[in-house]
Amino acid sequence: MAKPHKPNQPAKKSATRSGGAPPSGSGANPPAGAGTPASRPAATSSGSPVFAQPVPSPDPTAFKDPVTDCKETDVPGVEPVPQPSTAAAEPILTLAQVYGSQGAALAQTIQNAGQIVFHCVGDTGSDKGPGTQSLVADKMVSDFSEDNADDVPSFYYHLGDIVYYFGEGAYYYDQFYEPYRNYPGPILGIPGNHDGIVYPADPATTLAAYLRNFCAPAPAPSPDAGGLRRTTMIQPAVYYTFDAPFVRILGLYSNVLEDPGVISDQKGTYPTLDQRQITFLTTALQRVKSQKYLGALIIATHHPPFTGDSEHGASPLMLQDIDNACTAAGVWPHAVLSGHAHNYQRYTRTVNNYQIPYVVAGCGGHSPLSKLRSTVRTPYKIDNTLTLASYDDTDYGYLRIVVNAATMTIEFHPQSDGGATKTPDDDVTINLAAHTVS
Repeated sequence: MAKPHKPNQPAKKSATRSGGAPPSGSGANPPAGAGTPASRPAATSSGSPVFAQPVPSPDPTAFKDPVTDCKETDVPGVEPVPQPSTAAAEPILTLAQVYGSQGAALAQTIQNAGQIVFHCVGDTGSDKGPGTQSLVADKMVSDFSEDNADDVPSFYYHLGDIVYYFGEGAYYYDQFYEPYRNYPGPILGIPGNHDGIVYPADPATTLAAYLRNFCAPAPAPSPDAGGLRRTTMIQPAVYYTFDAPFVRILGLYSNVLEDPGVISDQKGTYPTLDQRQITFLTTALQRVKSQKYLGALIIATHHPPFTGDSEHGASPLMLQDIDNACTAAGVWPHAVLSGHAHNYQRYTRTVNNYQIPYVVAGCGGHSPLSKLRSTVRTPYKIDNTLTLASYDDTDYGYLRIVVNAATMTIEFHPQSDGGATKTPDDDVTINLAAHTVS
């Protein structure tokens, strides 16, 4: 739909898919696995990952454990980054591993289909109640009801800030497990600043609950899930490479400050940290080059390198760290995804003769949304290398990303369009070989 602050935008983009009738019942919630073909079932065997409840349930109307730490503001500084579970410089997780015994068959199905589809958004946790978060989750679940099985999402990559206000296990039921109880796919990603913050007097260490729920050695019931069936994720670290058919995501942990994001010691500015994530990123990029990898390459951080947000600023030194690693390896991403700013923004950056979308998607349910510092007509040229191509600071929503051998399309779907609407409000397509956008 046309947004009042984007008067030059077309009212609708051309549809890229068609969906079946919205499932009956609560909101847009289908039964777990509804619309999911036999080639993509939710794993249920003993010792295998489980993603959704066997029977859908209505959205909750209140939290079981209301948030009480909203006024805590003492963030003493950056926190140490937990060591990966592997000694390798580049921790790697594959989609096949995520799906367990069914993973190899799923990966082959995706290869045969010629494309992969997945979700991405951050800042889903809410301290005010489940309402806005459920709106986005319900619309995401509606994407599993598709006429074409190849359009069904294979996973959800979270851009951080899963729980608010501090990343304690007590909040995971209300803000993670319950909202996604009907989401019939794996959820993985990177932590945000709120996931890593701890109370100044709290005996818990930074990211303890995140590690328990997302970096477990094997899929298992979580003590934080309140009896819901989704099992823990098996990420090797809070920063790692996620390898799936047609796409590779290099996830970085940008630590606990409100601003800026930090991934290194920045020449001694942050002595708590080291160069470990820079080594990881450089190693991962060098592997892309040595393998002559032809798929889509994404870098993900919670804090945005660029933002016009009125509440959160950009992270130029973090961007410099990323740029230095890309320059050293001679490899640049096809897109950079982030959250933190509670809205949707899409920039096009020209660097090394490439056009790279930098997409901010921090509109996954945390309330309230934040406005941009000023209302502008897009595309809005910031300088000779950077243009604000589109934005939406009035609605919650998420990214639906489609990748094939030649292109990657990043779509923004606002929740207000409802579960029956399959047409994005904004999208950009990247030519993978040419590094150009359209």
